[in-house]
Amino acid sequence: MAIHDLQGDGPTRPSRRTFLSAATVTAAATVTAAAASPGTAAAAPVGIGAPVPGRPVRPQPPDRELRDLLREIDQRRIEAIVRRLAAFGTRHTLSSQDDPQRGIGAARDWIHQQMQGYAARSDGRMTVELQSYIQEPASRIPVPTRITNVVATLRGETTPERIYVVTGHYDSRASDVMDATSDAPGADDDASGVAVLMELARIMATRRSEATIVFAAVAGEEQGLYGSGYMARQFKAAGADVQGMFSDDIVGSSRADDGTRDRRTLRLFAEGVPTAETPAEANTRRSVGGENDSPTRQLARFVSDVADNDVTGMNIRVIYRRDRYLRGSDHISFLEQGYPAGRFTEPNEDFAHQHQDVRVEDGKQYGDLPEFCDFEYITRVAKVNGAALWSLAQAPGTPKGVVIVTTNLTNDTTLRWQRGTEPDLAGYEIVWRETTAPEWTHVIAVGDVTEATIDLSKDNVFFGVRAVDSAGHRSPVAFPRPGS
Repeated sequence: MAIHDLQGDGPTRPSRRTFLSAATVTAAATVTAAAASPGTAAAAPVGIGAPVPGRPVRPQPPDRELRDLLREIDQRRIEAIVRRLAAFGTRHTLSSQDDPQRGIGAARDWIHQQMQGYAARSDGRMTVELQSYIQEPASRIPVPTRITNVVATLRGETTPERIYVVTGHYDSRASDVMDATSDAPGADDDASGVAVLMELARIMATRRSEATIVFAAVAGEEQGLYGSGYMARQFKAAGADVQGMFSDDIVGSSRADDGTRDRRTLRLFAEGVPTAETPAEANTRRSVGGENDSPTRQLARFVSDVADNDVTGMNIRVIYRRDRYLRGSDHISFLEQGYPAGRFTEPNEDFAHQHQDVRVEDGKQYGDLPEFCDFEYITRVAKVNGAALWSLAQAPGTPKGVVIVTTNLTNDTTLRWQRGTEPDLAGYEIVWRETTAPEWTHVIAVGDVTEATIDLSKDNVFFGVRAVDSAGHRSPVAFPRPGS
């Protein structure tokens, strides 16, 4: 597709609408920025003599409900979960599924029992299932093998069709990925992630969520993302509206291999160009940009806005890539199905305690043992996840059908979108930033409308749209596609 097909190459004609010029917005009706957004800041120059509309973008502070929820996260329970999972000896995907004491089957049954206990306190809002299938022989799966995810679903009460997912994988491995008998306690990788989602499931089970939250302990990750792949495909086949997914994988230690500690940083890996991008979408992106504006990058920006604060005690270090070199986690399964997904992991890694046989060599202890976990750190990771998931589920959904109008050559910008269905939806905000800026810098409230025209050129900046409810909760930003 040629560039002029995207940008519009027709004759320039004056707009018949009034539009935002430092203070006003035209949508279904004309509203002033001051009325829609109290405290609008004075504009700074853009270009030569051009005023900047809107006000600076600021993080979304946690409300009382979220603060109360995060206070309930219990470090002792998290430690107990990690130690119990490690005590199963090995949780290798090819290990025993019917031994009540050792192997992946024993771990599966224990997680299922615990989740059922949480659901019993939910007044029917939470259900728990064993999501199983038989994986035929494939890479790292030599014989037909049952793969089972333990899935707890907290059904939303307002927009249950909108779904957010958090996973940790409960399988483990030793040095040899095909060794299903040696001890593989998997405390950091990934009992720590399972402990995060289980503790959040316990706490959120007693609360009423607007959207649906899924807490899933998945299997088969070390053999090739089998459990999460099956789950993501099931969501896709059902047409599920999964608007965000997080994999917590290796979130148990704050210690690097050189002994230094960073107890306040959590990495969030977020891809740029979408894994599931179509050729047509790639052609559009090459013409108008958006490499830094995938749905996953917008999700990562949202996490920073709601979870990088004194309530979680953590700094979110967003990494602009899908995952680390030579590694991959369960979020990739969701990215492959076109869902926004990111991976949480600790800031520095000690590879002597990942994918290693339990042994002492030259006086050094190897193996993924609980003694190398930092349970205070895992507790703060749980707070980050809790802040992100709860803020997503209580806010309006990410706007759909967002387009930036490119039918004519103009020096202003018109955006259109579909109105959400949330009963407490209050309206929408337009955000924008310079094309070289990594974060959104300015925001303009436009009210409960589905179209707005801004007196800034779409050629010079990036725009986005987000929804706001009556309590001030904001959705992730939707990046527009060219349209009419």
